[in-house]
Amino acid sequence: MINKNLTNPKIWIPSVAVFFLGINSISGQSVKAKNDTLKEKELEEVVVVAYGKAKRTSYTGSVATISSDKINNRPVTNITKALEGQVPGVQTTSASGQPGSTATIRIRGIGSISASSDPLYVVDGIPFDGNLNSISPNDIESVSVLKDATASALYGSRGANGIIIITTKSGKKGEARINFNISQGFSGRAVKDYEQVNTDQYFQLYWEAMRNGYRSSQVNDQQAAQMATDNLVSGTGLGINPYGIKYPKPVGTDGKLLPGATALWNDDWRDVLQRVASRNQVDLDISGGSEKSNYFFSLGYLDDKGIAIESGFKKYSTRLKINSEVKKWLNVGVNLSYTNSIQQAPTSSDSNTSNIIQAARSVPSFYPYYERNADGSYVLDAAGNRIYDFGKYRPTNALQNQNLAATLPLDKNENKEDNFSGKGFLDFTFLPELKFRSSFSVDLVNYNGHYYSNPLIGQGTEIGGSVTKSNSRTLSYTTSNILTFDKKFGKHHLNVLAGQEFYKYDYQTISGTRSQFSLPYYYEPDAAALLGSFSGNSDKVSLLSYLGKVEYDFNNTYFISASGRADGSSRFFKDNRWGKFWSVGGSWKISNEEFIKNLNFFNQLTLRASYGGQGNDKLLQPNKLPLYYAYQELYKFYNNLGEPGAVLEKARTNELKWETNLNLNVGLEFAILNNRIKGNVEYFQRKSQDLLFNMPVAPSIGISDFPANIGTIKNTGFEFSLFTTPIRNDDFQWNIDLNLSTLSNKITKLPKGSILTGTKLLQVGGSVYDFYIPEWIGVDPGNGKPLWKTISTDANGNTVEGTTSEYAKATRTLQGSALPKVTGGLSTSIVYRNFDFSGLLTFKIGGKILDTDYTSIMHNGSAGGRAWSAEILNRWTPENRNTDVPALSTITNNWTSSSSRFLYSGTYARLKNVSLGYTLPSDYFEKLGLKKFRIYIQAENLLTFYKHKGMDPEQALDGTTYYRYPAMRTITFGLQATL
Repeated sequence: MINKNLTNPKIWIPSVAVFFLGINSISGQSVKAKNDTLKEKELEEVVVVAYGKAKRTSYTGSVATISSDKINNRPVTNITKALEGQVPGVQTTSASGQPGSTATIRIRGIGSISASSDPLYVVDGIPFDGNLNSISPNDIESVSVLKDATASALYGSRGANGIIIITTKSGKKGEARINFNISQGFSGRAVKDYEQVNTDQYFQLYWEAMRNGYRSSQVNDQQAAQMATDNLVSGTGLGINPYGIKYPKPVGTDGKLLPGATALWNDDWRDVLQRVASRNQVDLDISGGSEKSNYFFSLGYLDDKGIAIESGFKKYSTRLKINSEVKKWLNVGVNLSYTNSIQQAPTSSDSNTSNIIQAARSVPSFYPYYERNADGSYVLDAAGNRIYDFGKYRPTNALQNQNLAATLPLDKNENKEDNFSGKGFLDFTFLPELKFRSSFSVDLVNYNGHYYSNPLIGQGTEIGGSVTKSNSRTLSYTTSNILTFDKKFGKHHLNVLAGQEFYKYDYQTISGTRSQFSLPYYYEPDAAALLGSFSGNSDKVSLLSYLGKVEYDFNNTYFISASGRADGSSRFFKDNRWGKFWSVGGSWKISNEEFIKNLNFFNQLTLRASYGGQGNDKLLQPNKLPLYYAYQELYKFYNNLGEPGAVLEKARTNELKWETNLNLNVGLEFAILNNRIKGNVEYFQRKSQDLLFNMPVAPSIGISDFPANIGTIKNTGFEFSLFTTPIRNDDFQWNIDLNLSTLSNKITKLPKGSILTGTKLLQVGGSVYDFYIPEWIGVDPGNGKPLWKTISTDANGNTVEGTTSEYAKATRTLQGSALPKVTGGLSTSIVYRNFDFSGLLTFKIGGKILDTDYTSIMHNGSAGGRAWSAEILNRWTPENRNTDVPALSTITNNWTSSSSRFLYSGTYARLKNVSLGYTLPSDYFEKLGLKKFRIYIQAENLLTFYKHKGMDPEQALDGTTYYRYPAMRTITFGLQATL
């Protein structure tokens, strides 16, 4: 018979369930359970929520927690980059691999169009305005993600887009513990760049483009071929002959390289502008405590070089956290942190010619780094040194007069930041049930940008060098006073919270540019003679709030909660300044009911639901900078022939009001098979109405747009989490976790039929990131010209579809959304005796990416000297008519303009993290006074599985590439020691 302690004998258990139960042996109908099942108390996990903590099984809101072991040892400079694939409903996009950059996070979809959709970050219970780079991952105890109205409504307008609560480590009772972690590693590109044609292929292809360009009614094929051969190197050609003086015309009139012609050099600019980079990190913390106090002190150092030369991120950080029971009725605490960081960040995220990522891709390998003689040898200066080749002979498209390998070491692209964060609190206990907390938090960020172009070599020589220096200072503080009452009355439990909060934000910035340096190697503004520009401004924002919450449960089985908050924001006119936000929620712990207990199958079964509304006041300008005074008339000031002048920039909008988010959440949490399998399924609906939007207007009005409340967006989806422990015994434990989330984003209301913004179209029924571009039909097999679809209406009102080779005549149509249909992560961890292994696979399914980076190397020949993709080898020719690459020509055909031809699937999977460690047996390190000694190796972004090779599939949320810094694959080796 089956052990009744294991399950009800009336319930049939499949074999897979027996496996998960940790069965020792199976003989006939007799099974024996090992004492390795998960403890019941693990289901009573305490999670950090708004203004406090709660037991997960009794909480009515939607919250997900990431523990420190999934964060601390990740080789990331910013905590946001450690969240991808860890929590369902959270879309994390690391569009830039630049060390020190921040990932973009969206919780349960896109909540706004013109207002911020960023979540609120809360550190140790208080909203955080500092740079997230200032928080060392090794200082983090846990991260909680609050997703629904019950979980986040207490933060009111600040939590409209979800909340990420970061809890830092505290000391624990006992003797002092010293933890030391050191790691060293190296980084390279996570994905290979686009494959390019080689020198021989390029010269023959460009000869073909020139010949086709010369063809006309006056020039026959033979004459065009001769002209292409004559001008390929000189004249309007490529400006260089890598084949040497023996082959002054390396390509014959047949379009083939002359026999014996061999390129004398092959200088791949990606080799000189990119590198294998080093990464070094050291973390030390000391912690301890007694019955009445505890402390935590940490020091951190990070030096993370980038794969692009002269890029990197260096950081020094420290934190001190002390909590103490001063009196039986008074607890006090202080949490101070300071970080100094230096980011070297050459341009790497736009189409500027100084973009080092784009430059490395754009210049073909037959243009050398250093000047070459006709025989291929290096040109040397008087001291015998090689001379950098700036390519004055190169065509404009090959970055004429530029060599970043030479100029970047002499230039400056530096961002320095000082981040200070201070938090303090006083906890008063008036009665065991009645407590009051008064807290204060201040975040100070001081930023200095220093950008210098040297006067010796490169493009800076034209103006004698230039320097731009900027400084910004952000000071924000939050005060809160919270009173809580918590009381049990038999089977009844009541928790009441009431409080007040005030937030102040003060921002100041100043910037200036000068040029004309009289001496080299001086890069401060005082050393330059000519003043170019000078600007500065300041902004202030205030938010006054009142909040309250009531929670009640009966017999630890039935739970209800309600909360409300009123926010007064200085961003709005006085008549619309106050917004009122609320939530209601309930949960039913079904597993406490006798009819479920009698099944003896569910260890946990809880049904929960919530609904509520939150606001958003964070309107952004079209350039994505904050708009703090939308209701006021705003002016720009100009110099008008020596006289000051003012021009209207924003019209007064007194009627502007809060954007509102209405959130519905229904979830079911379960645990079965002695807690070997735990999971959670949730449905959410998030409706954003009265959207804050920058409404475009006719230029004749004198302004480009005005802020207004228009339209409605709805995000819906399902979230699924599964946590399993297939094996657990004294020597071996194996965990497998999976999370999935779906998302449907739809615009349900607009003030007019549709709004066109670049390559996107906003219209009812579509998403906020729907591509609206011409549909690519292919290449005309008869003449090699590109074809796009046209849609017109005939005289009878019938729709007529056709094709055109003129891009300007092509019809724009909807071509899918940039938003993925499914996102998720699969993780596993194995502990076998002293060995530990973990892995995380993240993935996205669906969504489109418009690869405008790729189009830069897919030109038809009109961008002579620009590198060419290997796909050009499949161009149309009379012998190769069935292709989707048009015929080559030096006459532009606009075929690389935005169309569905360059719209690719955004589906990908990435082996985000892999870690392998070994902890030395205690016999080895106890003699040295160590409590633990572990060595490990780990890899970040180890493998990427995707279709469109060359493009990093982890792009911006809007699905458009922008010549960004690629993701880095980082492999590190390290050791951890505890004293």
